[in-house]
Amino acid sequence: MFANRLRKNLKSLQAWARREDVSCYRVYDADMPEYAFAIDLYGNGERHACVQEYAAPATVALEGTRARRDEALSVLPDVLALPAERIHLKTRRRQRAGAQYERAEGESAFHEVREGPYRFLVNFDDYLDTGLFLDHRPTRQRLGALAAGRRFLNLFAYTGTATVHAVGGGAIASTSVDMSRTYLDWARRNLALNELDGPAHGFVQADCLDWLREDVQAQRRPYGLIFLDPPTHSRSKRMSRDFDVQRDHIELLRLVARLLEPDGTIVFSNNFQRFRLDATALPEFEIRDITRETVPPDFARNPRIHHCFTVAWRG
Repeated sequence: MFANRLRKNLKSLQAWARREDVSCYRVYDADMPEYAFAIDLYGNGERHACVQEYAAPATVALEGTRARRDEALSVLPDVLALPAERIHLKTRRRQRAGAQYERAEGESAFHEVREGPYRFLVNFDDYLDTGLFLDHRPTRQRLGALAAGRRFLNLFAYTGTATVHAVGGGAIASTSVDMSRTYLDWARRNLALNELDGPAHGFVQADCLDWLREDVQAQRRPYGLIFLDPPTHSRSKRMSRDFDVQRDHIELLRLVARLLEPDGTIVFSNNFQRFRLDATALPEFEIRDITRETVPPDFARNPRIHHCFTVAWRG
């Protein structure tokens, strides 16, 4: 049953991917609850599959979980037409504080993949995530379309994929801020891979909230386009205090808006499924929910994979 479902998904999505020139996309996301996986295909010259197993609740017998995992893995090479060594298994669990910055055991191995005109480095084995959030594909394209002639700020920048799209779209300068040196180094490599690096494009290792407060006090030049994609929760020892996106999004947006040009745009995204933006607490802003526009077809089974909004000063 699992193999049949995966073949059906592949047939539909491969046609869409060829038509839209999409090389990296999701082909299965727990469509059958008893097979609780997300399966992503990454393509360029050499195709790989990343299989993320959702951790089973404590009420589910471990033996049954292992049996279904083994059954699913046994059919993947044939259905996906991939050798077993190019099928990579991860287990998604609730993260402890700071875990997103840690490397798994083993040596770092990066692979180059393509997204539209851009190339990115991904890693299938060493980190909790690959370095490329596939559900943000339309959001990155939107940033590229908005960036021409703008100064671009990427907060919680991760591996800098949004910066690549913005600079490729014509941003005249950019600043990418993240707390992790590992991810900022990765972001630099992504920008260089696309021959978009240069002195106008800077990288800052900092707690974004602390940096925002310091940057406002320094009265630096504002930005015409800001991408804000914070984690749901963060309790890293490197932060001055913990962060909760539902509790803290009003304060965060107001801090960010101080660095926004009068005719600029903030694109605000997060992946907390129960998130509710409190627009009544932000009467000075024009806020538009663009979530439906930014969830791609390969994530249609989970329309709450993320929330996304544009935020601008009221005219």
